[in-house]
Amino acid sequence: MFENIFLHKEAVPEKLKRYGFQKNHDIQKYCTDILNGEFSLEISIGKNTVPDTKLIDSATNEEYILYKTNATGTFVGEIRAAVTDILQDICEQCYDTVIFKEDQSARLIAYICEKYGNKLEYLWKKFPGNAVWRRKDNEKWYGVLLAVSRRKLGLDSDETAEIIDLRSDPKILESLIDHQRYFPGWHMNKKHWFTIILDGSVPTDEIFQRIDESYLLAK
Repeated sequence: MFENIFLHKEAVPEKLKRYGFQKNHDIQKYCTDILNGEFSLEISIGKNTVPDTKLIDSATNEEYILYKTNATGTFVGEIRAAVTDILQDICEQCYDTVIFKEDQSARLIAYICEKYGNKLEYLWKKFPGNAVWRRKDNEKWYGVLLAVSRRKLGLDSDETAEIIDLRSDPKILESLIDHQRYFPGWHMNKKHWFTIILDGSVPTDEIFQRIDESYLLAK
């Protein structure tokens, strides 16, 4: 029912604690009232990304479950909306966006944050698997991190790959592209951008160098 709220999200324990969650073994729990105290909402976060919710009718002390079903009506709609509002607030306050899970992706994210002070920007809600880095001085992009099907890069596989798009000098770009380690820039101007699959096929230190070059070219 509430899975889409937490798509590509990961709970941060420190943020949950600040919000008011209390840890009980491996479960983080938070309780609050909704609809002027008519119901008590218990939210539990365990190993699953999506929290489990339990709603108790304050008058009868019995669990109310219709909001989790396809039931319709004004009253159940109000309850469902109230629960949704709380879950969305928890998601915004206590969760980080986690799209890219490859070790190489994590190292590039850390490198750019440390050297240039830039964090990934997720600019498109409809495309959570697309994010960019841009310079602070002129806001020009110098890197794009994406999750796409390998087939879109011309490979014979539907497996999702994490890729990085970077700028390059057009004079050397043609000789760089080999369709094995370096690919034409995915969804970018292919005269100025190239793509690397972040699966270790290109050494991380080599990508660091390409990032530095791309950063300068965005000046």
